[in-house]
Amino acid sequence: MGYLNELESFVIKEILTESDFEKLKILNNEHLFRIIHQFVELCQPSKLTVISDSKEDIAYVRQKAIDKNEESKLNINGHTIHFDGFINMSDHDQARDKGNTKILIPKGGYRPPALNTVDREEGLKEILNIMDGCMKGKESIIRFFCLGPLNSKFSILALQLTDSLYVAHSEDLLYRAGYEEFKKLQNSEDFFYFIHSAGELIGNPPVTKNLKDRRIYVDLKESRVLSVNNQYAGNSLGLKKLALRLAIHKANNEDWLTEHYFIMGVCPIGKNRVTYFTGAYPSACGKTSTAMLPGQQIVGDDIAYLRSWEDGFAHAVNIEKGIFGIIKDVNPA
Repeated sequence: MGYLNELESFVIKEILTESDFEKLKILNNEHLFRIIHQFVELCQPSKLTVISDSKEDIAYVRQKAIDKNEESKLNINGHTIHFDGFINMSDHDQARDKGNTKILIPKGGYRPPALNTVDREEGLKEILNIMDGCMKGKESIIRFFCLGPLNSKFSILALQLTDSLYVAHSEDLLYRAGYEEFKKLQNSEDFFYFIHSAGELIGNPPVTKNLKDRRIYVDLKESRVLSVNNQYAGNSLGLKKLALRLAIHKANNEDWLTEHYFIMGVCPIGKNRVTYFTGAYPSACGKTSTAMLPGQQIVGDDIAYLRSWEDGFAHAVNIEKGIFGIIKDVNPA
């Protein structure tokens, strides 16, 4: 396979170990090989590490996040804290950057008026130029995740390349490990992929320097998101809101629904039954608080995939296995 041979060159360059090369080889997926080769050549990391579903590999990511001072240990065992960048009031990395988050639309394609869009060729030229060499001197982590339950027709697989150990660790907390699922793909191209770089870092703890070159571009044609010069989770965790945009597009073309919904089971007082329902709000308007009401059953607090089922009912899944929320104002009231 052509791109597998190209990946072998990274072993020769000593940025990829033999054992990590074997982890890729066993996946037997030319599309995946092409993606990894293309973006490692572009971003130029000094080291490439492939993370499987093993406890040892996942522990490596968490420990590296601490070693690189991207996270610090807290007194509660197993808990860490990460600080996003803050330089001044007009130039910071602590919120979603709506201005620089854009959908790439091919020339002549429909541009939804409510969304930020850019011509696809123009946008790709811009962001690929910014990403040229963005991982120099850093380690790039290759991750495999599953959006939704394993072995389910709801599930979508996701590939992540990032130089942020914080991003890789956060996605471990939120999503199901998917390396073993990727083995079942064979040569299918049916997966999302996310390329992220925090870019050049300054300070201690290290934060992104070149915020004026922050870009988050959603490429529907390739089922991918390219994100650079940011650390804030809403801009850097590909499988969160960025994957939501890809999934909405996929669902629209496959006759199912991707929604910004919580899913919960309501338990009526004095009755032995559970009634499940979903609810939609804009961001920061109560999904997590509602899903966590005392005495009720939380299924998910943020994103739902919904499909019609053979039994005539709509079925829904929470694509995540953890909760990501803003602590302020999250409460039963």
